[in-house]
Amino acid sequence: MAGFLETLTVPRAAGFPSASLSPIASSPISQLSLHRNFLPESRALKLNIHSFRSSGSVKLRSKFGRRGGRIVCEAQDTAVQVLPVTDDTWQSLVLDSSLPVLVEFWAPWCGPCRMIHPVIDELAKEYKGKLTCYKVNTDESPSIATKYGIRSIPTVMVFKGGEKKDAVIGAVPKSTLCTCIEKFC
Repeated sequence: MAGFLETLTVPRAAGFPSASLSPIASSPISQLSLHRNFLPESRALKLNIHSFRSSGSVKLRSKFGRRGGRIVCEAQDTAVQVLPVTDDTWQSLVLDSSLPVLVEFWAPWCGPCRMIHPVIDELAKEYKGKLTCYKVNTDESPSIATKYGIRSIPTVMVFKGGEKKDAVIGAVPKSTLCTCIEKFC
């Protein structure tokens, strides 16, 4: 069994080592059912073994790939969680914060908002301890959006000392947001 675990690697994607799935594909089904309980735990990746064909062959499926896959490899969220803000939590989380606060106004149906989400997540991680990041769903909290004159999403605002200091409208590059943040951190 030690040889099986040593040769199992993850497919190459965004900095991960290249793949070697031959031990899985060549293993009989009965052996696979024994080994899957002994796979090493990882914070970055998770393997889910769903089912096998009677021949014992294994297929891979991405989250958005074809159906009929047998093993699913999912990346777990290791980034800093950017929490949502609602009407009830706006005052305490944003206006009363001792740190500068970056707030992204977004909606689930907005394509550019989905493009900027990973950038906001990266900024939250990079500026941890210097800046707090939150997201406001304008569909769920329209009163906040109305109060601050949000007419276009995504809009990113920086608050410091309970006051709006700056705003950036649209899906802009990370460097634009960093320039805005650096003025207040």
